[in-house]
Amino acid sequence: MSHSVDEKSSNHDSGVAKVNTGSFDMDKSRRAALAEVDNAKFSWFHAKVCIVAGVGFFTDAYDIFAINIASTMLGYVYGKGGALNTNQDLGVKVATPVGNLFGQLLFGWLADVLGRKRMYGVELMIMIVATFAQALSGHAPSVNIIGAIIVWRFILGVGIGGDYPLSSVISSEFAATRIRGRMMTTVFANQGWGNFCACLVALIVTAAYRHAIVNDTIVNGNLDSIDPLWRLLIGLGCVPGVIALYFRLTIPETPRFTMDIERNILQATADIKAVMAGGSGGADDEIIVQRADVPKASWSDFINHFGKWENGKVLLGTAYSWFALDIAFYGLGLNSSIILQTINFGGKTTPDPQGVYKNLSNICIGNLVLSVAGLIPGYWATFLFVDSWGRKPIQLMGFSVLTVLFIIMGFAYDKLNATAPAQKAFVFLYCLANFFQNFGPNTTTFIVPGEVFPTRYRSTGHGISAASGKLGAIVAQVGFARLRNIGGPNRFVQHILEIFALFMLTGIFSTLLIPETKQKTLEELSNEDQDGFIRGPSRPTRT
Repeated sequence: MSHSVDEKSSNHDSGVAKVNTGSFDMDKSRRAALAEVDNAKFSWFHAKVCIVAGVGFFTDAYDIFAINIASTMLGYVYGKGGALNTNQDLGVKVATPVGNLFGQLLFGWLADVLGRKRMYGVELMIMIVATFAQALSGHAPSVNIIGAIIVWRFILGVGIGGDYPLSSVISSEFAATRIRGRMMTTVFANQGWGNFCACLVALIVTAAYRHAIVNDTIVNGNLDSIDPLWRLLIGLGCVPGVIALYFRLTIPETPRFTMDIERNILQATADIKAVMAGGSGGADDEIIVQRADVPKASWSDFINHFGKWENGKVLLGTAYSWFALDIAFYGLGLNSSIILQTINFGGKTTPDPQGVYKNLSNICIGNLVLSVAGLIPGYWATFLFVDSWGRKPIQLMGFSVLTVLFIIMGFAYDKLNATAPAQKAFVFLYCLANFFQNFGPNTTTFIVPGEVFPTRYRSTGHGISAASGKLGAIVAQVGFARLRNIGGPNRFVQHILEIFALFMLTGIFSTLLIPETKQKTLEELSNEDQDGFIRGPSRPTRT
């Protein structure tokens, strides 16, 4: 449908309200539209955003951390001596973080170029396909099943990586200022529930196959009955993604993208009114498109913006803080089963019937304990205080406490594992570390990059920060795999904990580079003068 500005009078009788673009104050209209979003009361639409984005993070965490238990199951079936070798274990665990890094950079950039709505759901489809394919992976003369799983987990990581910037930016750009921190925390907190459910499903399938494991081992002398366990554990991860896919594909474009990147002020204003009234927004052919003259994203503009120290230090602060945090978060999260076995919490690792079942069961229970006692409460502690204390104090507190905890666990490692009561003290400290990771930098490093960058670089900046975190996860996983057996099986774990303490200490200093974002609008945080942000209208056109 094509119209010109002069045609507006001919449509007056049709009941369609037209705007006099010649006298229209675009800058004033933009501010009014943003104020409507920033001051909106919490509504069903806000809850829907949290649910739709949160289900994605639930799926992300389930898929990422299920491999922590699944790798032990894979070892019994496909490994020599009942365990994957170091390279195999490293491959299945590090493939997803490597994919995350690429996905975060790619989708972060694409969301700023093509739109949040266009990309939202694409990454979820990648996750669904890759998860299902993992569960169906097979072995053949020319294809090793561990290699096939590694490939699919990399592809899965690309999809998961895209979810980080998209979910963060969409929830921040739709949120009212006073509740933005809690909305974003609610989305991210689903990571804890995804981790918990992965452990719970693993425990259920292990219990369901208990007799098959014992009988098959006694009769056939193998552990083939464990093969369905990891397939069910991994495969069920695509279920919540399938449920959420429709809602992801139908979520409206954020008004800030429409205003500041598509430069369509009138459409954004109409979208805001529709969304606040319970509608879905979307392109309206009866709205005249008059592009605003606003700063546009380009390589030179990116260099000019982040080349200024007041902007560059923020990107440096968010990126390095996430890198330092993920050194420990994924170093522990993807290897908690190894640590549980190291402190004798797991059962026998030799492939005898009762020993196998006991080991798998104890690993599942141990991970459930770590999740319930540390991970999940940490997210919700952040939820309670993020909009009152602020992001920066919580992140500083988290890094500081984690530094102390890792120093204690590392340097007192032998004493904490000398007796059964001492081992309980170690588990308590381990849970405390999980708690302060989430009531601390694990949550705030997700929130802050979704707030502090201009709209045209918000998703790109978040993607760069998140990718830095996954670089830390890769470094941690490779380092853990290569170092942990120095001096004997798992003898170097205590020194790895000491290394984690060092990175937590550096995170304190990088946190000083970021601003406090509580109760500030996204435009205030962009470090760009909003007076005259719109320099005037471009020539009226029609889409």
